[in-house]
Amino acid sequence: MIAVIDYNAGNIQSVLFALERLGANAVLTSDPSVIRGAEKVIFPGVGEASTTMQHLRDRQLDEVIRQLTQPTLGICVGMQLLCAYSEENDTPCLGVIPQKVQRFVPQNGEKVPHMGWNTLQNCQDVLFMPDLEGEYVYYVHSYFVENGPFSTAVTEYAQPFSAGLQKDNFYATQFHVEKSGKVGERILRNFLNL
Repeated sequence: MIAVIDYNAGNIQSVLFALERLGANAVLTSDPSVIRGAEKVIFPGVGEASTTMQHLRDRQLDEVIRQLTQPTLGICVGMQLLCAYSEENDTPCLGVIPQKVQRFVPQNGEKVPHMGWNTLQNCQDVLFMPDLEGEYVYYVHSYFVENGPFSTAVTEYAQPFSAGLQKDNFYATQFHVEKSGKVGERILRNFLNL
């Protein structure tokens, strides 16, 4: 069973539909015992960092997420909240991945938020097999994680940034796998097959 963490974030229904299309048995839940007992966990969402972190803390879901040992996938804000800190409203995050989330600063008139399709580069883990190099995925975000030791794929918009991260059993995508067509479906299937 796949637990999709319910924490008052937007866009969760799209993740459930994507999992259903792949034939996965998924449940939307905020119950710590269900999350801890799941075979895999997905931490999706669209939202604002400080409000979302407060919601997690109020329900003790922050500690639940930090202690997960099964494969866990953060998507978009879920990825950002797995990091140590976000510039969005000066927010301490979960600290699972020791990286900082920064706001885009346009270099050549780029629009923020970054919305639309961009390519994956430097693909290098079990989610981003090298055959996904150059494939397009869908983004909606104003904040990013710089490339670093935990980066598993890169995209360039205003500057190169982490399209994916991985540390131990935690995997993450800045883009929306559930909105990224066949490429997103392949990445989600790779996660389900871990």
